[in-house]
Amino acid sequence: MIELPTPGTRVSLRYWLPAGSTPPHTDVVGHLVEVGSTVRVRTRRGEIVDIAPADVVAVRVVPELPVRTGDIRNLEHAAALGWPGTEHQWLDGWLSRYARGATRRANSAVPLRFTSHAELLAVADWYAARSAPALISAPDRLFRVPKGVPVDAENLVMASDLGSASAAPGLVLTDLPSAAWRMVNRRDVPDEVLTAVIDGVVVFGELAGAAVGRAAVTEAPDGTRWVGLSSVHVSDDARRQGLARSLCAGLLDWGRERGATRGYVQVVADNTAARALYESMGFVVHHHSRYVRVDDLLARNW
Repeated sequence: MIELPTPGTRVSLRYWLPAGSTPPHTDVVGHLVEVGSTVRVRTRRGEIVDIAPADVVAVRVVPELPVRTGDIRNLEHAAALGWPGTEHQWLDGWLSRYARGATRRANSAVPLRFTSHAELLAVADWYAARSAPALISAPDRLFRVPKGVPVDAENLVMASDLGSASAAPGLVLTDLPSAAWRMVNRRDVPDEVLTAVIDGVVVFGELAGAAVGRAAVTEAPDGTRWVGLSSVHVSDDARRQGLARSLCAGLLDWGRERGATRGYVQVVADNTAARALYESMGFVVHHHSRYVRVDDLLARNW
């Protein structure tokens, strides 16, 4: 039997067609979603191809498609709209977000169109007026952090095309985080931060009283509608039961019903369990991001 790479790997896979087919075999290029009793490949168009392991003729790993700077800009724009804090303002090409300290994401500025010393100073003044530290969310290629300037919380931004519908039986969806949702996700993030969205919609999912998450659908400048997953938690005594996968699949399906064609999630780089989960669902690393303090940049005469 052919040895297959781990889920999340992009492959070119050749497999046998039913007896009597002409030609007798065919190829599929995409990301491995599942390797087990069924080999499952998600194509670039989001279609799922199921193959019996015994029918696999050959497989080779192929390089990921290059991610353009414009692709990063579009995804980051949609993600910023999906987590904008309770107060936000465009400062030239930067979206500054403030939420009284609740999460770094909601209290940082994202450079989405331009990057210059002028924007950096404007961001510093904006946060100073709120007696808050000025923090930048610095994605690959959209902001160059000078060598020697400290960064924090390296994140993997993972993305996936949305394939066919995948409903989650028993999934409860609400417009606000319910008491049951809060019992699982005990992070002290106010409702007004969790429900904030710019030109989009947000929902909260709860499954079996043990798995919860948040999803937001927003639109990028190129017209792509994205659904972003966040705040995914599973009770300690309910882990490794497939609840996180079912929950996320249901939330992605909710986004698909609202016009989303692609999904994203932001994962702390050293969270290997979360990365493995999303890779098994067809997500791949799109780019990296990290946080940097404006004071540290200004101290280097940026």
